[in-house]
Amino acid sequence: MRVLLALSLAGLVVTGCSDSYAQSQADGPAPGGIAGGKPAAPPKPPRAANVALVPGGARQSPGVVAAGGEDAVYNYGPTVMLDGGKAHMWWCSQYGSAGPPGDDILYAQAPTPDGPFTGPGGGVPIPVLSGAPGNFDGMHTCDPSVLRVGTTYYLYYTGAAGDHALGNAVGLATSTDGVHWTRAAGGKPILGPSHDVHRDNVYGAGQPSVVFLDGWYYLLFTDTTGRAAGWNGAGQFVVRSRDPAFGSGVEALGDKGFGPVSSTNAPRERSVVDGFSADLEWVGALDAFVIAHETAAGTTLTFWDRDFTVQPYAPLVIPGAWKEGPGLVRRPDGHAPTSVTDPCGTVSFDVVRATVTGESGAPTALQHFGLDVRGSGACADADRLTTTFDGVAMPSPERTMDLFRRGQRIRIDRRSVAATLAGEVLNEPLPPVEGIAVTARLHAGATVVHADGRGYSVLLGQNVRWGLPDTGSVKLNDSEVTEVGPRQWDAYATGLPLGG
Repeated sequence: MRVLLALSLAGLVVTGCSDSYAQSQADGPAPGGIAGGKPAAPPKPPRAANVALVPGGARQSPGVVAAGGEDAVYNYGPTVMLDGGKAHMWWCSQYGSAGPPGDDILYAQAPTPDGPFTGPGGGVPIPVLSGAPGNFDGMHTCDPSVLRVGTTYYLYYTGAAGDHALGNAVGLATSTDGVHWTRAAGGKPILGPSHDVHRDNVYGAGQPSVVFLDGWYYLLFTDTTGRAAGWNGAGQFVVRSRDPAFGSGVEALGDKGFGPVSSTNAPRERSVVDGFSADLEWVGALDAFVIAHETAAGTTLTFWDRDFTVQPYAPLVIPGAWKEGPGLVRRPDGHAPTSVTDPCGTVSFDVVRATVTGESGAPTALQHFGLDVRGSGACADADRLTTTFDGVAMPSPERTMDLFRRGQRIRIDRRSVAATLAGEVLNEPLPPVEGIAVTARLHAGATVVHADGRGYSVLLGQNVRWGLPDTGSVKLNDSEVTEVGPRQWDAYATGLPLGG
C-alpha cells in the first residue's frame, strides 16, 4: 500500500519509501425560565486556552520492542491497546506467506509496551488481516486502529487494491478476539477521498484513528484531496457517528463545529493538525482530546477540547527518533490509561513508533517512548472527577466491582461482566472516588430486554433500562433476554449506556 510518510514543517516534506511497500503518496511536489419554568443554569465561563502543562522526564525502551518474522522488512503504523493485563499491538508489515503480495496487518502481545511483543502463545507475530483480491483492499491492508467496545473488536484500516492514484480508502473489520477478523460493511470502504481538490499528492484517504466517547465513534483520518488540506496534502479531518461502521448519522467537523452530512465523503472543511499519520486519544484527566503527530523534535501532542473548538493546553513533545507516525498506548475505548499512583495529578503519554529506515528503504525498528505530565488537576471539582474516571472499573468494598459512568457508580457482581463494560479495569480501588454514591446494582442473572431496532438493555432497580454495547455480557452474567415491543421499551425509565 502506498504509505504516507511525511513531516509538514516550514514547508518541508520528509519522505521515505521503497519498491517493497510501494510508492509514497505523501511525497507530492511541491438566563431566565419561560412561563414560570426553572431558571436556566448560568453558562460556564469559557475554557482557558494554551495552558502550559508540566512535563516529567522522558523515557524510552532500551531497544526494539517488536518486529515481524519471516521476510518482514518493514514495521510501522502501530495501534497499541492495554487490556487484560497485557499490551496488544497491531501494525503494518508484510509476510510473503500471507498473500496476496502487499501490506499485511500483524498482531502480537507483550507484558508491557516495552515488549518483547510475540504472537499469541509465543513465537513470531502473526498476520491477521491481508488483502482481499477483487475488493477495494485487494492488495494492501495497513495503518490499523483498534477499539474494543463490549466484547466486539473494531479494526479500522487503510486498504488499497493496488498502487493507483487516489486508491486508498478506510475499511472496517470486526472480531471477538482481536485475532480472527471479518470484514464489515459488505467488504466495502466506509470512507474514501472527498475529491474536493486534486493535488500532486495522490495518496487519497486513509491512516484512520478512532476513539469511542459518550456513545460516539470519532474517526480522525488523512485525505490528501480534502479542501482544507495543505499544499502537500497534509491535514487531519474528523467525522463522528454512533454507528461504528459510519453508515448512518454521520457528522463532520467544520468551521462551526460538528454538523450532519450525507456521507463520510462530504467536503473536508476543516483540518485539526497539519500533518500525516496521526493518532487520536481521549484524555479524561485533562478533559481533552490529544492528537499525536510527528514533527522535527519527535512526537508532538496537540490538545483539543471535546468539541474541537479550543486548544486547552499548549503542545508537548515526546522526543526521540522517528520514521513514521506514532501509535498511542490506549485503553480499549481509545482513552488514556489512568495513573494508579497519582490519578489526580499525573497523566502518562506513551507511543510506539518506527525509528529507522531499514535496508529496504522502509520504516522499521518499533520502539516505545513516553512522557509524564504532572499537575493535571484531574480531581479539582466534581465535573473533573466525573470525566477523569469515566469508564473505569475497580474493586468495591463488597468484593464486587464498581463501574463509573458519567458521574454514576454502578456496582457489578461479576468481574468478567465489569471488564466487558469498562474501558479500563484496575486491580485496586482508588481513594478519589470514595465519595461517589452507588446509583445502581447489576446482579448476576439480571433481566436483559431487547426490542427490534432499539438494541439491548439490562433492567436495574425499579425497571430502569441501562444500555449494553453488545450481547457479550449477557452470557457472562447468566442473564436471559426478554423480547419486548417498542411501547414497552419506551415505558421503561432510561439509565445510562453501561458500555460508554
